[in-house]
Amino acid sequence: MSARAGIIVTGTEVLTGRVTDRNGPWLAEQLRLLGVDVGHVVVVGDRPEDLQGALAFLAGTDVSLVITSGGLGPTADDLTAQTVGDCQGRPSAVDPALEQRIATIVDRLTARRGWRADPAALAAGVRKQARVPEGATVLEPIGTAPGLVVPPAEGRDGPAVLVLPGPPSELQGMWPSAVAAPLTQAALAGAAEVRQQTVRLWGTLEAQLAATLREHDDELAGLEITTCLRDGELEIVTRFPPSAQAAQDRLSALLAEEYADTLFSTGPTLDDLVAGGFADRGLTVATAESCTGGLLAARLTERPGSSAWVLGGVVAYANAAKEQLLDVPPTVLAEQGAVSPEVAVALADGARARFGADIGVGITGVAGPGGGTPDKPVGTVHLCVAGPDGRQLRALRLPGSRTAVRERSVTMAMHLLRASLVGGPPA
Repeated sequence: MSARAGIIVTGTEVLTGRVTDRNGPWLAEQLRLLGVDVGHVVVVGDRPEDLQGALAFLAGTDVSLVITSGGLGPTADDLTAQTVGDCQGRPSAVDPALEQRIATIVDRLTARRGWRADPAALAAGVRKQARVPEGATVLEPIGTAPGLVVPPAEGRDGPAVLVLPGPPSELQGMWPSAVAAPLTQAALAGAAEVRQQTVRLWGTLEAQLAATLREHDDELAGLEITTCLRDGELEIVTRFPPSAQAAQDRLSALLAEEYADTLFSTGPTLDDLVAGGFADRGLTVATAESCTGGLLAARLTERPGSSAWVLGGVVAYANAAKEQLLDVPPTVLAEQGAVSPEVAVALADGARARFGADIGVGITGVAGPGGGTPDKPVGTVHLCVAGPDGRQLRALRLPGSRTAVRERSVTMAMHLLRASLVGGPPA
């Protein structure tokens, strides 16, 4: 693996967390598929000096290509193209033909969406987006912003810079032409296959896995192993060249042997497994949620085609809603309280009956930060999955914020569904 790249994500909205970076991870995976290793992903705001610093930093590493995303719009803070041209020693000028093509796109969008704008302002914005560094390859716009491949000036060393728009749909739509550009191909010469495999464990501690890996370190040479613990799931991702396939096979066998009671996937995500389980078994599901407020239903319906197995869901916060919409017995609420295993069962049964579903899921709990009691502190959650094979119940005491409690509860519900549908380690 000889080709390496660096990524610069621009935008103060990304730097400050107002917008989640979707481009950096997507680009890193696309580069891996091309056999290109990513050495750095740098996020900078809309300040030319910070972008200049990031470009200079990456130029001093062993990358042959730098990719930027964002900063190609018509406004004053969109300065990526100009800044990249300056750093590469290539002055920018307006490309009249490109200006006309962008103007046509803008006119079409303005008419379609009924926008009203000052013609002079629109023309100035178009002209700004049509400025191209000397010697750069232009990538045709997917939206209104063209992409660029900018080589260093003649006689200067350094990586080529691939300049892409910020909106993910535009960046991803432009990617095939960006990769096909001769300047990009030259920058990525020498790329070699980078393989990747993923194993997912449920309920195994990172420290336990680390001890296992240390014991077998000499058998795993050539593997880049990373681990990530999220909501009780331990994800193990291995990257390696083809020459290390034997070491990867040894790692796969080792994990299957040592963690047979917690290994639930050798690739697919939890959501993939649940969706596949519903599709393969031809079963349907309905949800009844209190503390999670519909998050489970949202997760189940996130993927296309989920209408084939998700019949519906009810968010029932108030006791009256639990009684009237899901037939939770008032006596159970009075005697056991809304946060109890008995109510979780009644919610699951109620959802299943109301929607005529094969499987019902009930969740009730205290997400916090208030509302807890000595007997039922914040983080107390009860779940039930009721289906053709019986009921599965879980009682949780979860630490963390309200968001953490709700998200972890949904993950547990998904694992209960996974165990019911496809088996594997118990949730």
